[in-house]
Amino acid sequence: MTSSHDAAAGPGGRTLVLGHRGASAEAPENTLAAFRLAMAQGADGVELDVWRCASGEVVVAHDEDLVRVGGSPLRVPASSLDALRAVDVGAWKGARWRGERIPLLSEVLEALPDAVVNVELKSRGGDLALAKAAADVVWRAGAGGRVVVSSFDWRLVAAFRLASPKVATGLLFDDRRAWRLRTWLGIRSLRPAAVHPDRVLATDARVRAWAARGLGVNVWTVDEPAEAARLARAGATAVITNVPAAIRAALEP
Repeated sequence: MTSSHDAAAGPGGRTLVLGHRGASAEAPENTLAAFRLAMAQGADGVELDVWRCASGEVVVAHDEDLVRVGGSPLRVPASSLDALRAVDVGAWKGARWRGERIPLLSEVLEALPDAVVNVELKSRGGDLALAKAAADVVWRAGAGGRVVVSSFDWRLVAAFRLASPKVATGLLFDDRRAWRLRTWLGIRSLRPAAVHPDRVLATDARVRAWAARGLGVNVWTVDEPAEAARLARAGATAVITNVPAAIRAALEP
């Protein structure tokens, strides 16, 4: 198993490929099917999103509700695990995927024992209990050395650091919300292992500058092979992509 630094910074300088919500261009996002397909396509790991549902479990889903992926108005944080599991979140992507259900974070970690997993914490209004719950799941799975935890809500990153100081964290940001100042403050105060910039911010100069500070640089969401190759040359730690097969091929020697 890699160390937490390796999970955030990549082995031997090789740029990692992480499936964005799995191989989500082809399979239904944030399902076990999508994660397994990403690994089959040569990904080093996956990126996923988690909420704490009403019955307390850490579940894997991107949106706050299931309208888009399941045609259901259920809100993830307000619904029990049993209610959420009753919704088919695969059929919207095609008959091949019918019957896919929302997985638990623990189930993903068990199903992908060798994968790097970028866990994005999601909440409405700062559910700090999610950070502790996610830390407990990672600890029970013995997966701390291959997990990186990030969030747009840096309160959740801070809470996770308190709950699990040895697991790598990443600062997730885009080009809104005074990102330069916020990122500078976040790096100084939270001391993350990595930064997770939107691809539009990941110029060669910035990637090199972040890497020179000892930070992993995990860039999202990169679906163009030429862009992935550029980022790899600049020293990006990982590219997060909807199309792992294409990006893996672009990064092969």
